[in-house]
Amino acid sequence: MGGGVRALMRRKQVDSERARPAGSSNQLRKELSVAQLITIGVGSTIGAGVYVLVGTVAREHSGPALTLSFLIAGIAAALSAFCYAELASRCPSAGSAYHYSYICVGEGVAWLIGWALILEYTIGGSAVARGISPNLALFFGGPDSLPWILARHEIPWLDVVVDPCAAFLVFLVTGLLCVGIKEVATFSDSARVITPFLRICHLIFPFSVFFFQSSFVQGVVTVLNCFVMLFVIIAGSYIGFQTGWVGYKVAGGFFPYGANGMLAGSATVFFAYIGFDSVASTAEEVKNPQRDLPLGIATALSICCSLYMLVSIVIVGLVPYFAMDPDTPISSAFARHGMHWAMYLVTTGAVLALCSTLMGSILPQPRILMAMARDGLLPSFFSDVHKTTQVPVKSTIVTGICAASLAFFMDVSQLAGMVSVGTLLAFTIVAVSILILRYVPPDEVPLPSSLQASFRLSHENDEEKLRDTLGDEDHEEGASEITDFVVESIKDPLIEKQLYASKLDETKRRKAAACSIASVCIGVLVLTTSASATFLPFLVRCFVCAFGGLLLLTGLGVLCWIDQDDGRHSFGHSGGFICPFVPLLPVMCILINTYLLINLGGGTWMRVGVWLVMGVFVYIFYGRTHSSLTDVVYVPVAEANEIYGSSSASEFVA
Repeated sequence: MGGGVRALMRRKQVDSERARPAGSSNQLRKELSVAQLITIGVGSTIGAGVYVLVGTVAREHSGPALTLSFLIAGIAAALSAFCYAELASRCPSAGSAYHYSYICVGEGVAWLIGWALILEYTIGGSAVARGISPNLALFFGGPDSLPWILARHEIPWLDVVVDPCAAFLVFLVTGLLCVGIKEVATFSDSARVITPFLRICHLIFPFSVFFFQSSFVQGVVTVLNCFVMLFVIIAGSYIGFQTGWVGYKVAGGFFPYGANGMLAGSATVFFAYIGFDSVASTAEEVKNPQRDLPLGIATALSICCSLYMLVSIVIVGLVPYFAMDPDTPISSAFARHGMHWAMYLVTTGAVLALCSTLMGSILPQPRILMAMARDGLLPSFFSDVHKTTQVPVKSTIVTGICAASLAFFMDVSQLAGMVSVGTLLAFTIVAVSILILRYVPPDEVPLPSSLQASFRLSHENDEEKLRDTLGDEDHEEGASEITDFVVESIKDPLIEKQLYASKLDETKRRKAAACSIASVCIGVLVLTTSASATFLPFLVRCFVCAFGGLLLLTGLGVLCWIDQDDGRHSFGHSGGFICPFVPLLPVMCILINTYLLINLGGGTWMRVGVWLVMGVFVYIFYGRTHSSLTDVVYVPVAEANEIYGSSSASEFVA
């Protein structure tokens, strides 16, 4: 039992590049710039949801205050974006939230986060692909008008509706991603170096796979989608000024459902911002991650928030909120004013948004699988990187096959709620990681077995020097005297004043910080659970909420009072973005995301629970025993740096 608990708490070192052997074959090519990161972030975030959410949320929750709902949700998403920006610049390696939690929290939590993200990206990609064919059918005359080879067909004896168009699109995107995130290849090159799967892709899609960069394709699709949204904003504004913005002259006023309705709308539209975290998963492929990752995340989120707010301002003003079509609010708004042709343009935007989101859903998963395989938690098959394209081709192909199979055979709409669990869990654990990084960063790092000989040799040399100085008989006594002298020196008031700015010494400060972080997390869980438990009596809910709020405020107060750890300055890569307003900002992020997690519904959590239990068994029977941290020795950070430095120097001399 003790060994199992220690395995769950194992943490890997922040500089994973240093721990990896030089010249390792599973390195990703650094090709991405700020522009590519922005297109990935915007393309992954702006899905077809905005073309539907505008009508649904305005009718049921916000009314004309829909713009404020998008603004509040954008601010809540920005809290997570700030946390992601700091960790991505400090730890620019593949794996995103899985990688950060493995460094800051431990192996057990990291495994669950990675396992949940695998589910999220697989179901998310399948759900997006299934949503493309109904929109494409509108260009062929209406529902069920697609060509026979692409149309949906029902298999009577299995009661299954297959979707060939969805599977086709998933394979197309998989082929693009296999070529490389920014790789231009000709067929003569690919025939020699690309796997047989890619040769088949080239034969099927000769003009769309090897003559385009995957990042270029996503950039084009994203820009076209943004142009459609700009058309909606500009043309809708013109109509609004011509008609007098009738949607804002309704009897209920700007807040027909009150402030509570506006906040409920914010919770709903928050999921329209999910996707910017895909930028963090490409950290290892960014040319200048310390500068470009925070800039890419912030710019992508700002563009999405601005477009969402402007579209909502226009559409809510064109049509009274109670008269909106909940399924096609934008195209129906233009149709009410005689612009029926705009339906095709808006549908084009929806298709482009779905295609861009499909790429954003499939892109991160191979990198999550690769990161987990590098750490030994999954078979090494998933960590292989193609020598020429320098992308995880095997992981990408497995991801594509699984997503295409789900999209072809299953109606995944009932499972779509599970997509949000992985993202919100990742958002929450990233905020917790920021608190750990600032207050209790790892003071010991794992030393690989290849360097443990150097560690033992260093200790033996120190022992030998001490014996030579004091003699064998006086060795133990001398060591004790030296220790007593050091302890007495540290207890001196003048030295203590110089070493410690706070009233607590370092050990007590770290313990207080760790307990405070635990108090914040427990308090948030108790507060959000009790606030959402409407079946409880009112007085019981109030008492439990008060208890949770007390735990939350106590932990937050202690974190505000004590000093942050000096080790945060040397944690990971320096010179990048620093998250502001710590600890308040991460705590608010934890509170918002936990509240949204609690309110996802019991059915969703039951389905996710089955998947997580499966993950626990996989970890117990494979990941725990194959982890790269199984045989490591943990040493202080300063000592590890000396060992790595001496090892590098000896290799250089050799």
